Amino acid sequence: MISILLFSILLIYAVTIACLIYGFSKVNSFENIGSVPKTKFTIIIPFRDETENLPQLLISFSKLNYLNDLFEVILVDDCSGEEFKVQSLKFEVSVIKNIRVSNSPKKDAILTAIQSVKTDWIITTDADCVVPINWLLSLDNYIQHHEVSMIAGAVTYDCSDSFLHYFQQLDLASLQGATIGSFGLRKGFMCNGANFAYTKSLFKELNGFEGNESIASGDDVFLLQKAISKFPEKVHYLKSKYNIVLTKPTDNWKSLFHQRVRWASKTSSYQSSFGKGLGLLVFIGNLGWVLGIGCWVLDWIRFQNIVFLFLLKFGVDSLLIFKANLFLTKQKMRYLILSSLLYPFFSTSVAFYSLFGKYEWKGRKF
Repeated sequence: MISILLFSILLIYAVTIACLIYGFSKVNSFENIGSVPKTKFTIIIPFRDETENLPQLLISFSKLNYLNDLFEVILVDDCSGEEFKVQSLKFEVSVIKNIRVSNSPKKDAILTAIQSVKTDWIITTDADCVVPINWLLSLDNYIQHHEVSMIAGAVTYDCSDSFLHYFQQLDLASLQGATIGSFGLRKGFMCNGANFAYTKSLFKELNGFEGNESIASGDDVFLLQKAISKFPEKVHYLKSKYNIVLTKPTDNWKSLFHQRVRWASKTSSYQSSFGKGLGLLVFIGNLGWVLGIGCWVLDWIRFQNIVFLFLLKFGVDSLLIFKANLFLTKQKMRYLILSSLLYPFFSTSVAFYSLFGKYEWKGRKF
């Protein structure tokens, strides 16, 4: 009876992931960067104590294959302990202080910056990122060829040779795969603020972050879901190798756990019923595997059944991760089996903790 119940749970899980794999293939790649650039962008970067990372990001901006007078950068200092001084650059950069009005420092920072934005198109990214040379050009060319007001883009990790980093890369690949797959199914519900673009006019039409100011994070996901609920045809995913932003993985398990708790804590507030349902199903699928291991230890089910359940889950997960990883990075997947065995325990712990516990983010507790 227990085996049948666990099999039913993981079968539903597998079918759902298979649908996301199908959706992933339905999103066409866009590699056109041949049109003359026209779009003016303002890039907003909230930061807090990022004196080591910001110079690398600004250097990547200076290497962009884009006219310097077509973009400007606004750095929003969210109470850093040390003042960041911008070196002389060929493009316009300004540093402003964050004006706190809510429980969300990042949303406040973006709102503060938007008051100074003169262009219609806004891009957000993070201080610990590096952008590719054709980042803006790919966005511009996509905008020129599509009627669009919001664009979600891909993010991947710059991994060193460690299990922790590759574990995070596999996790991020699964999230990016699910993100792209949901857009392919016309059920987009998730994005990453490290590579997110939208028009100022759309932001105002949506009343910005109104309705979720009390939630510390979610400047990207909640805005995307509001946009899709009102103007679904105006929200696109840019699946382009020219547009993938590189970010840093965390260097210890505690930081990773708190980061994932921060991400998970937003799920219950999703406006997207598809997003809520998928989040719940993924949690149940991972919990099913954890319970299956417990039942095997207690000798309630046979080892052969556990192997079958693992292969069922591992098969669909690996295919989605493989497709996403192939798009995101040239790095080979490593520690896939070990990560797949451990991830359900990590994921369910994050989910339970996010319901009751506190987490740290940028030196603050939430």
